[in-house]
Amino acid sequence: MSGEDEPARSFPAFGPGRRIGRRFADTWWGNAWIESMEHAALDPAQLARGRRYAFAGQVGPITVSPGRIGAPVHDGDPEHPHDTVVRVRALTDAQWDRLLDAVAARAGHIAALLDRDMPHDLVDTADTVGVRLLPGYGDLDPECDCPSWDHPCRHAAALCYQAAWLLDRDPFVLLLARGRAEPDLVAELRTRNARRPTSGRCWPGTTRPG
Repeated sequence: MSGEDEPARSFPAFGPGRRIGRRFADTWWGNAWIESMEHAALDPAQLARGRRYAFAGQVGPITVSPGRIGAPVHDGDPEHPHDTVVRVRALTDAQWDRLLDAVAARAGHIAALLDRDMPHDLVDTADTVGVRLLPGYGDLDPECDCPSWDHPCRHAAALCYQAAWLLDRDPFVLLLARGRAEPDLVAELRTRNARRPTSGRCWPGTTRPG
């Protein structure tokens, strides 16, 4: 799927002055996203500048689509932003099959996602079927049209930091970047859950037949 048919979500820009606790993101998975980017970074100074850009609201509206997170990021002049993208390694069809089967078998996992939560045991379940939900080394590939050779540059770092705020609010943002949109995932999980034996089938919000 590509081009105009590709599912995408757009988010308004974060305003300047956002401040949180000692850690950058609010959730453990948001901070795990940041750690993946920071561990692969070549220049800590670019990360520091990226954090300042993120806090200052120098990242424009963010668009998330399969394999891609993009936004305009500026150096102080909003009229002349840089075209900045973070490529995200998408899961293969086989990986999605294994992941969806595993999640559909656990009503608690489905309920957590629908509640915009990503508990550790959901990520552990994915790991047991050979699927890494949270990005690891090499899963994020920043791109920017600025002249910097740094990896990531300050603009891509700022975008990664703000993307963590989106993940905090909704883990389906991560799943979209990994290749599948929320409506498709929920429909697929319902279908797979319904195929399970009656004794083991219980969609969140329903009562188990008995």
